Amino acid sequence: QVQLVESGGGLVQAGGSLELSCVASRTFLRIFGWYRQAPGKQRELVATITSGGTTTYADSVKGRFTISRDNAKNTVSLQMNSLKPEDTAVYYCKATTAYNDYWGQGTQVTVSS
Repeated sequence: QVQLVESGGGLVQAGGSLELSCVASRTFLRIFGWYRQAPGKQRELVATITSGGTTTYADSVKGRFTISRDNAKNTVSLQMNSLKPEDTAVYYCKATTAYNDYWGQGTQVTVSS
C-alpha cells in the first residue's frame, strides 16, 4: 500500500502561480503523476515523471507547469505558473509501482478571472 498526501491547492488570480506537493508513504515508486478533474469532465493527465526524471506534460500546460520529484524524500511537486481559469480543477497525485496505481485524495485549485 502507498498513501499519498497532497497539499498546496487554493485560490489564485489568473496569471498567478501555485505549487502543489505530494508526499508518498514509501519509496521505489516508478512513476509519479499529477492529474486533474474539472466539474463535469473526465480526469485528465497533467504531467508525469519517472524515477529517472523523464517528464511528460499535457499540451495544455506545457511551458507553464513543471513537475519535479525528490526520490530521497518520496515527494513530487507541480509548479504551476501563468495559471488560467481553465486550470480550475481538483488535482490528484498518482503513484505507480510495479504492481499497482495509487491516488491521493485531491486538492482543489481555483483560478479566478
